[in-house]
Amino acid sequence: MLANPSDKYRPFVPFARDFAERTWPSKRITHPPIWMSTDLRDGNQSLIEPMSVERKLRFFEQLLKIGFKEIEVGFPSASQTDFDFVRKLVDDKLIPDDVTIIALTQSREDLIQRTVEAAAGARNAIIHMYNACAPAFRKIVFNMSKDEVKELAVTGTRLIKKYTGQHPETNWRYEYSPEVFSTTEPELALEVCNAVTQAWQPTPDSKIIFNLPATIEATTPNMYADQIEWMHNNLQHRDCIVLSVHPHNDRGTAVAAAELAVMAGADRVEGCLFGNGERTGNVDLVTLALNLYTQGIHPGLDFSDIDEVRRCVEYCNQLPVHPRHPYAGDLVFTAFSGSHQDAIKKGFALQQPDALWEVPYLPIDPADLGRSYDAVIRVNSQSGKGGVSYLLEQEHGLVLPRRLQIEFSRAIQRVTDETGSEVTADAVYSLFDKEYLSVDKPWKLVRHRITGNPKAKTGQQFAIEVELEHNGKVRNLTGQGDGAIAAFVDALDSDIRIMDYHEHAIGTGTDTRAACYVELRVGESGTGFGVGIHADIVTASFLAILCAVNRHEATHAAESIAA
Repeated sequence: MLANPSDKYRPFVPFARDFAERTWPSKRITHPPIWMSTDLRDGNQSLIEPMSVERKLRFFEQLLKIGFKEIEVGFPSASQTDFDFVRKLVDDKLIPDDVTIIALTQSREDLIQRTVEAAAGARNAIIHMYNACAPAFRKIVFNMSKDEVKELAVTGTRLIKKYTGQHPETNWRYEYSPEVFSTTEPELALEVCNAVTQAWQPTPDSKIIFNLPATIEATTPNMYADQIEWMHNNLQHRDCIVLSVHPHNDRGTAVAAAELAVMAGADRVEGCLFGNGERTGNVDLVTLALNLYTQGIHPGLDFSDIDEVRRCVEYCNQLPVHPRHPYAGDLVFTAFSGSHQDAIKKGFALQQPDALWEVPYLPIDPADLGRSYDAVIRVNSQSGKGGVSYLLEQEHGLVLPRRLQIEFSRAIQRVTDETGSEVTADAVYSLFDKEYLSVDKPWKLVRHRITGNPKAKTGQQFAIEVELEHNGKVRNLTGQGDGAIAAFVDALDSDIRIMDYHEHAIGTGTDTRAACYVELRVGESGTGFGVGIHADIVTASFLAILCAVNRHEATHAAESIAA
């Protein structure tokens, strides 16, 4: 690092003078903004391996379930994959009538035509066009003058109006981004946006969206808020405009920037679940929404099963959510410190069901997000889960998924609470065997037979005939599905949902066995794990499913007796 960084770097100052007209510091957020998810576009383009169509569809369905009404679904002129995905959503009628899809394009006629072609036929669609206006991009990347930048924006706007007009079956809206707004001269951004307004001719009933992105987070959140309020105050025909922000996280303050921007007049926020995106990411919509929730404002998005949302995003993005991620991480409701544990337990003891939330160290009730209190109250074992999982891996080749580590560590804690002594590696494995591997009642696998027909309809490509022992009586069941596991679950119970699945090999050569870990949910119950080990990986997965079901039934029976 340089001894004097000012020789190389200068602080960014958006205005030549102090913006004394600011009013946002005295404002409070009283209602949620319009939310726009760009996970399928901006988030997807930042992945090492972009999502497959299957993963994109799963992510799209999750966004609908959460409650997003505006979803940026792709950059259809940039790749055939994106074009085909947008067409699939439209042609297969997968878009609810109250949801608007958004497609991004640059200001070039062939790209605009292709983008409109991709979204044509949707009930509601937004064409989102951008062009770079910032000085570094004008000089270094495009070699364009300010007037040329403005003309490019106006020309593109007119072309979008022309091509969308050829498809009146779709309710078209328009979004324009003066790209890298965060480092563009405010006067130029205003001039370009006003020129675009004149070209598009929005009305109060059919508003244009001006998105002002902090494409590169270049300064503190308060200065970004100043930029937003200045635009809010000076844009022509403000009553015909939805003012949107798209903060990136280069300085690590995107959430703060978005919140202050809303205080400064922004109507809409674009971002990604858990903040995925180029470089350090987009603004984190989960954190933003739940920040509002903790202030008594419903965000209009449903995160009542935050674990399901996190698992979906981790699967689709192939990126883990950090254990300490706000609200959603595996460890955010876990205290390791004895003083923290004591305060939390006392808070729970005094907390009344309908009273204001006042549990120390917990800004939100974990139950509101579908999380268990166990992770908060039973935390002593958490400090030992790393050692427990290490012993199982080193001595027995078992590589437990993180959430199974947490679940099993509670069983270890019960033993340490009772004995007060050290648990050896052999004792750890013995308890693991008792908790998972030897759980074969009431259901026990006897034999199975699988047949496949790749030409069959979806959901019927695999068929299974399975013989099970249930409380000592033989049961013969049949099922169908897209794979062996799906067919097996179909044979067992339609209320079973597989939430997570892991597998690995134990040993090498002819002695190799498969270890399978399945996290599932029966009905609306909490999730639980099952483990299966067998020389055949399919059989191991069936054993894991039966283990989880047996453990669920045992827990349910114990709760019924206690009640």
